[in-house]
Amino acid sequence: MAGEWVQQVDYPQAPAMTDGDTVALFEQALFARLGTYNEDGTIHIAPMFFKYDHGQILMASQGPSRKVRNIQRDKRVSVLVDIPVVPFRGALVYGTAELDYEDVITKRIEIFARTRSREEGEEYARRLSEKWQCVIICITPQRIASFDYSKF
Repeated sequence: MAGEWVQQVDYPQAPAMTDGDTVALFEQALFARLGTYNEDGTIHIAPMFFKYDHGQILMASQGPSRKVRNIQRDKRVSVLVDIPVVPFRGALVYGTAELDYEDVITKRIEIFARTRSREEGEEYARRLSEKWQCVIICITPQRIASFDYSKF
């Protein structure tokens, strides 16, 4: 993974995960935290449903959300994917985001189905799409700082 599309760097306080461990983390973790830049330079952080798909992190959002407005202005993002139980392990992803408005419902169902049944994911995606314009945030990692405290 690192050699293909990102630079994996050691976290200074714990050993880094292997590329395989990082992919396994992305597939196991249920939520991620997305950081975007507010207009005043402060950071907006939001917990998000996500899916790791062929080297990208996909997140479902609504068009009028702050995170989407922030990405329209500044594509730089950070994503924390972790398992918040001892021993901690996780990855901080630095990358760029693109907004995808095509086939959004199908993609949202795939994201939501990671944390609930497919039927519940379909219902949730449908209900959200009735209220707001929906969008998929596609994050391309450029650098990953991972940490795995179980390696101590």
